[in-house]
Amino acid sequence: MAFLHFHAINFRPLILAISILLALINILEALEVGGKESGGNHEIFKEILRDEAVLRLQQLGKVSDREGYLERTFLSPASLRAADLIISWMHDAGLKTWIDKMGNIHGRTESITPSPMALLIGSHMDTVVDAGMYDGTLGIICAISAVKALKMSGKLEKLQRPIEVIAFSDEEGIRFQSTFLGSAAIAGILPTSILQVSDKSGFTLQDVLKENSVEATDEILSQVRYNSESVWGYIEVHIEQGPVLETLNYPLGVVKGIAGQTRLKVTVSGTQGHAGTVPMLLRQDPMVASADLIVTLESLCRNPDKYLKTDDLHNSFDFAGLVCTVGELFCWPSASNVIPGQVNFTVDIRAMDDKAKEAIVSEFSKQISEKCDGRLVNCAVEQKHSAEATHCDKELRSQLKNAADSSIRQLSSDVLGEMPVLMSGAGHDAMAMAKLTKIGMLFVRCRGGISHSPDEFVMEDDVWAAGLALVRFLEQHVDDQ
Repeated sequence: MAFLHFHAINFRPLILAISILLALINILEALEVGGKESGGNHEIFKEILRDEAVLRLQQLGKVSDREGYLERTFLSPASLRAADLIISWMHDAGLKTWIDKMGNIHGRTESITPSPMALLIGSHMDTVVDAGMYDGTLGIICAISAVKALKMSGKLEKLQRPIEVIAFSDEEGIRFQSTFLGSAAIAGILPTSILQVSDKSGFTLQDVLKENSVEATDEILSQVRYNSESVWGYIEVHIEQGPVLETLNYPLGVVKGIAGQTRLKVTVSGTQGHAGTVPMLLRQDPMVASADLIVTLESLCRNPDKYLKTDDLHNSFDFAGLVCTVGELFCWPSASNVIPGQVNFTVDIRAMDDKAKEAIVSEFSKQISEKCDGRLVNCAVEQKHSAEATHCDKELRSQLKNAADSSIRQLSSDVLGEMPVLMSGAGHDAMAMAKLTKIGMLFVRCRGGISHSPDEFVMEDDVWAAGLALVRFLEQHVDDQ
């Protein structure tokens, strides 16, 4: 039988060669990742700015106070659960977090050199009734994702100024019928009288804050307020809530300004009675009077020239973007066989020209008085909210435009034409923050221009584009030395 003889083989040169090869592979991978972070394919940014951001939007979209649809109002149980998620994501991005006395969530990172002036980025975490999952929350998630992307690329600690992400507690004004509770408190324009306003259940804002261990006083509101010397500027990313960007086939647009807005509550009081026994000629029916007023409002806003006298003042009005809406109507006692005794309805009037808006408010108030007198009912008009048109800062607008344009062209070669510059017909937290500091806004395309609806939708790549635009904007504030 033949035996095989094995000789000792020296494997050291082979092992050394493999080690060198592996080291070279690691170096090449590191260079590739670095390229992706600094201007290549941005695959690491894609994971954070698109995939993770979309997943987080979906998670927040399920946090609701109602079964079957999305509703999350000021300091409701769902808003507290949402706050826990947002805080965990802020920690993940490397931010130091806290919640202020008005329920606003803050996440902050300091700059490479001590600076007293911070850049604030934010939007709101509350929703309307039967809401979509992008309004407000898109701006919060994009901001957190952008900070996380900077952290992953090693640039977060090189920022020239502190960055603070804020999730505002209330913008929509659903619970207390007063918008911008969170941002107005930070801007220092929230009146203390708001503490005594009640929700539909009879709880005042002060009661709700007390339930959350906050003794709401003038002093508390002053603690929430920011000093203008501590803020460099404010940026907000938000869905467009309109069809312009989709029509132009552009994922992002820079905002030039925000329309002024006035909200009214109209109370019409008549005589409650039996639906079958009170003759039509003897009725003082507040429902019919309200219907007349609502139709009059529509006619006024469609054809203001029909109502307003032509004179030198009128000729200076610009009614571009004028819109009027009755969004809520309640009657008492609300029974099919009872002539109601009282009807309440809301009025929302918006315009780019503040003078035009005030002229419409004044004329509608006049129409209310005349028509209610004619129908022998009593009417009262209460102004619940008023905000002047707001203009975005030219410097921030230019920086956002450059950042957005750069991001879009990196992600797609199909985009043609100039970056759209839009006016916003919707109110945003930026309106309140403009009382504190300069502001800039970036709009994101939404399908069909639909918002305040479960049909609200933003494409995943547009979420990515918005996040990347914020990254590029923040990189303009990084110290490369």
